[in-house]
Amino acid sequence: MRALPPIVKNLLIANVLIYLAQLYFARTETPLELYGALWPLASGNFKIWQLVTHMFMHGSWFHIFFNMFTLYMFGAQLEQVWGSKRFFNFYMICGIVAGVAQLFLGGDNGYAVGASGAIMGVLAAFTYLFPNTPLYLMFIPIPIKAKYAIPGLMALDLFGGISNTAGDNIAHWAHLGGAAAGFILVLLWNKTNRNTFY
Repeated sequence: MRALPPIVKNLLIANVLIYLAQLYFARTETPLELYGALWPLASGNFKIWQLVTHMFMHGSWFHIFFNMFTLYMFGAQLEQVWGSKRFFNFYMICGIVAGVAQLFLGGDNGYAVGASGAIMGVLAAFTYLFPNTPLYLMFIPIPIKAKYAIPGLMALDLFGGISNTAGDNIAHWAHLGGAAAGFILVLLWNKTNRNTFY
């Protein structure tokens, strides 16, 4: 196992600890989601800090596993390229923009939790910097280059966001907002850094 850079390591620890706290407080009369999840503007429960706190909360073990595994796989590489301070700023900006996108485009479908928006920003930046990296996706037995696989995931999110299917509890617009923020940031930063990574 490769050594984890400090920001990715601390994000993994923070997300797991907060999820364990969610599980504990779920059995009480004051679930953490009431204060930390991202509530719709019209719900009466929205607070400005939820734009940050929601990205450290998760809805299930599968949810947190998938997000943290993706952070480990792709975020660590970006932090090694950019350095810890830039990666931290990048991650937080993507997560906050994802929250704003969910607030204004996601409708009134209850609260949202998860690092998925920030993670989609990480994936967008990884794809920009390493487009020809072969990726193995679940249930697909052949490698697909990042420049095809990740935009494919984003296209599925766009379809899900537009179709707004009943019972779909995925924050598609948060994913797309995070991805857009990640792409714009890496595009701007790469204008002053002519290194090529592919």
